[in-house]
Amino acid sequence: MDEEMVALVFDEVKDKMRKSVQHTKEEFAAIRTGRASPALVEKLLVDYHGTDVPLQQMAGFSVPEAQQLVITPYDKTAIPSVERAIQKASLGLNPANDGINIRLIFPPLTEERRRELAKLARNVAEQGKVSARNARRAARSELEQLKKDGELSEDELQRAEKQLDNLTHSTEEDIQSALAAKEQELLEV
Repeated sequence: MDEEMVALVFDEVKDKMRKSVQHTKEEFAAIRTGRASPALVEKLLVDYHGTDVPLQQMAGFSVPEAQQLVITPYDKTAIPSVERAIQKASLGLNPANDGINIRLIFPPLTEERRRELAKLARNVAEQGKVSARNARRAARSELEQLKKDGELSEDELQRAEKQLDNLTHSTEEDIQSALAAKEQELLEV
């Protein structure tokens, strides 16, 4: 029974750590590089008839060129709202519409802006690592509670904690490798 309880704790912590890596990678996708990417704007909330709706639910995206993103709202009356949302997001992009599509032209990034974005990526990675450590802390306290309740022996607790530390280290390495890839992408001219 004690192994079952430990397994449940590990299933939960593995899920939380996997989600922290996944969330960190999603945050990286929203950090702009010199190339057009729908990930930059698809999560933007657009005021659509008084309701905030994610842009990905109300428009299609295409990238006809590396420096251009075309957004095609399903409802043409939403074009002004989409433009306002993009402008409010402070992305450094000016939307241009032709009545059917909204075009975003991505200017080349300056060296200074690349470094700022790389710093932002490092902050996002650190938040992901903190999230993983918080999951570890919660799991460790659950394991210690099992020991207090007499469900785990000291040896079993130490084994589980070592396994937990290895899992945390592995999660942090995943985040670090994703950060390295994002930094390389950002600093590449």
